[in-house]
Amino acid sequence: MGVGTGAGTDVLVVDVGTSSVRAAIVHDDATVTHEQFRELLPSSPAPGLVEFDPAAMAAVALEAARAALAAHNAPVAAVGIANQRGSTVVWDRATGEPVGPGLGWQDLRTIGMCLEQRAHGFRFAPNVSATKLAWLLDTYDPERSRDLCFGTVDTWVAWHLSEGALHVMDASNAGVTSLLHPDGSGYSPAVLEALRIPARMLPAVVDSTGLLGSATALPGAPPIAALIGDQQASLVGQGCVHPGPAKITFGTGGMLNLVVGPTRPTFETRGAGGTFPIVAWRDAGADTWGLEAIMLSSGTNVEWLRDDLGILTDAAESHEVAQRCADTGGVTYVPSLLGLGTPQWDYGARGTLLGLTRGSGRAEIVRAVLEGVAHRGADLVEAAEQDAQTGIAALRVDGGMSRNPTFVQALADASGKVVEVSPVVEATTIGAGFLAGVAVGIRPGVATLAATWRPSVRYEPGVPLDRDRWREAVARAKRWIPDLSAVDF
Repeated sequence: MGVGTGAGTDVLVVDVGTSSVRAAIVHDDATVTHEQFRELLPSSPAPGLVEFDPAAMAAVALEAARAALAAHNAPVAAVGIANQRGSTVVWDRATGEPVGPGLGWQDLRTIGMCLEQRAHGFRFAPNVSATKLAWLLDTYDPERSRDLCFGTVDTWVAWHLSEGALHVMDASNAGVTSLLHPDGSGYSPAVLEALRIPARMLPAVVDSTGLLGSATALPGAPPIAALIGDQQASLVGQGCVHPGPAKITFGTGGMLNLVVGPTRPTFETRGAGGTFPIVAWRDAGADTWGLEAIMLSSGTNVEWLRDDLGILTDAAESHEVAQRCADTGGVTYVPSLLGLGTPQWDYGARGTLLGLTRGSGRAEIVRAVLEGVAHRGADLVEAAEQDAQTGIAALRVDGGMSRNPTFVQALADASGKVVEVSPVVEATTIGAGFLAGVAVGIRPGVATLAATWRPSVRYEPGVPLDRDRWREAVARAKRWIPDLSAVDF
């Protein structure tokens, strides 16, 4: 297909997250304007199930993108797409209609399939796309006879922006589907055979930055010039483009990422510390590799305080409430509402609140929740340093919780690291915009970001949090649901 020509030096970024869609204009000085925010909440029809409406997602993404362009009222040079990874969509190739619900990355319905496949030598995690795709096919096309398409969220959004002309998935998203060879060289025939996945339904794996096609659904049909997973986009957006610094994005979950370089980490699936090798980005066919450590829930815990316990009116209030007490009064909270990720990897762990007394009040519980997420952040740091076999030179943070001073100070105290806060909440937008700009020649190479990135504020470590007591609490939270804890990968 022909690729449309953009204009100017501004880039439109569409960021489709777990619970919202953002579209915004990124300028050449890394400022973000005309942001359009649309809530897009997943549903949970039963415990462990997380679904979304793919048609609604596409409609909201298009509406937000058009609104950002209308507010900008000028041409853009390119479009970049960032997205939640691991979520899975299947649709009819001819009609474009979704087949079944979209399955969110937090969905655990395929745990039984993961255990079954383990007996055949395959080690799948329920969070990735491979078994989600197999479940959708088993449910809606058991004979594998229909002409269907599979995609992650970047695929689905690009399909709609290009009005069906693009069926692609970038290397950063493809690498966390478990459908590829470990070295990222292509789809694994053994995996496709084991899960009965027809190769014809799979998208082409493409570079994260490059001229991919035209967004004909948008005014001016600007080129789609970047596709990248949200965590990798945030890595770029915070200038972590060389070995040394790491970033943690505290959104619905929490993800630590760092760059290791052009060579893939030596472990195939998971390192001794519980981290995973990832493709940070692919440019001109060459992969830059990284590591990822995963916290299954971070901001979700504050939402739980607000929406379910009703002890907060909004998430931002957690800082003010926590400041009403000097410490937690011995209360410890393990934020494992959806299980524990790196380094423990126990899907059967559950949220645990320990050390309560008659004197434990609202402030102590809120502070304990913030400190619990901070402890989990410190766990990710320790795991990444173990698997990277080097220290983290700088720890950078973005996402909603990065704006909570009580939380960020607790992270510094728990990890012993100086924590640098991103100047923008959504560094994902900056990263995707920069990669799109590189593709159309209006931004310098990715390496230049390391020299120009500056934090908005730094937090120095203060009084250390009690890591030994934390580890005791984690031990008590584990294996609460033994069947889920049996999943290993």
